[in-house]
Amino acid sequence: MKKIDWYILKKFLTTFFFSIFLFAVIAIVVDVSEKTDDFVRSGLSLQRIITDYYYGFVPHIIALLLPLFVFIAVIFFTSKMAGRSEIIAILASGTSYRRWLRPYWVGGMMLAIILWFANQYVVPRANQIRGSFEATYIDKNNSYNALISTSSYIYLRVDSFTYAGIYAYDTMTKRGGPYFSFTLKNDKVVANLRADQIVWDTAVKKWKLESLLERKISDKGEEVSMTPEKRMDFNFKPLDLGRDKYTKDKLTTPELDRFIELEELRGSEGLNDLKVERYRRDATCITVLLLTLIGAIIAGRKVRGGSGVHLAVGFVIAALFILTDRFSTIFSTKGDLPPLVAAWIPNFIFIFVVIYLYRKAPK
Repeated sequence: MKKIDWYILKKFLTTFFFSIFLFAVIAIVVDVSEKTDDFVRSGLSLQRIITDYYYGFVPHIIALLLPLFVFIAVIFFTSKMAGRSEIIAILASGTSYRRWLRPYWVGGMMLAIILWFANQYVVPRANQIRGSFEATYIDKNNSYNALISTSSYIYLRVDSFTYAGIYAYDTMTKRGGPYFSFTLKNDKVVANLRADQIVWDTAVKKWKLESLLERKISDKGEEVSMTPEKRMDFNFKPLDLGRDKYTKDKLTTPELDRFIELEELRGSEGLNDLKVERYRRDATCITVLLLTLIGAIIAGRKVRGGSGVHLAVGFVIAALFILTDRFSTIFSTKGDLPPLVAAWIPNFIFIFVVIYLYRKAPK
C-alpha cells in the first residue's frame, strides 16, 4: 500500500461511512415520525426506547442496504476523481489498471468482512430486539409476536423413528398439552407416550411431562407405566414450537445451522427458505466486493455528464442485481432450484459482468 492507495482508500471509506451514517439518521427520523404515537402509548422513557428498539433497528437497516451504499459511495467519489482527471494522471504515470484497483479490493474486502460478521451474529440479535419491541408495544398481532401466542395442533418429527404432537401450546408460559409421541420400528409402533401437560423447565433446560403414561410394546407383550412427573431431554426447544416466518432472521448462524439440521430430521416443509437465508449470509459479503469493483470500473472512466451518468448506469446495474436475487429466491422457495444455487446465482452472473467491464474499460 502506497500513498496513492491510502488516498483512494481514505476517500472510499470516508464517503461510505458518511453516506451510511446520513442514511441511518434519516431512517431514524422517518421511523420516529411514524411511531411517535406508539412510543407515547408505551409509556417508556427515551433511554428504554433507544435500548429496546433502536439498538435493533439501526443494525438491521444498515446491514440491509450496506451493499447498495457501498456501490453508491464508490461511484460517487470515483466519478469525482475521474472528473478531475486524477485517474488519467494515475494511469499515465505508468500504474497499471489492475494496480489502480488494489485499494478498491482492500476496501471492499474490509467492508465484506464487517458485513459477514454482522450477518452471522449482530443482525439476528438486532432482529430479536426490534421484533420483540414491535410485538409488545406497536403491533401485537404482527408476525414477530412469537412470544405471546398460542399454537394449536403442533406436529413434529422428534427423530428418525419418533413422532410427536401437542394439541395446544402457549409460547409465553412455555406450557402445552395434551402431549403424545410414538416410536416406530420396522413400520410397527414399539413405544407410546402420553402426558396431560408438557412444560419447559428453565432451571435444567429440559421438558417436564405431567401425568405421564408410557406404553412399551415388544414380542413378549405390552408394558404400561404411569408417572406423576418426569423430565425428558427432547431435541426440540420452546423456540422450535413458537416459530414464525421470521424465525430464521432472529437466529444466529450457529443456531440457524442447528435449526436446519433438526428440521431436516423432522421432515419439515419450508426448508428451502431456511437454507436460502443461511447461504445468503455468506453470499451477500461477496456481493459487496463485486459491487465495489463494478462501481470503480464504471465510474473510473471520464465521460460527458459526470457523476449523473455514472449513477444512472450504477442504479440500472443495482436494479438488475436485485431482480436476479429475487427471482432466484422465488424459484428456490416455490420451485426446485437448490438453495445454494439460488443464493449464489446473482454473484456468479455479476462475476462475468465484472470481467466484461474490466476488459472493456479504457486502460
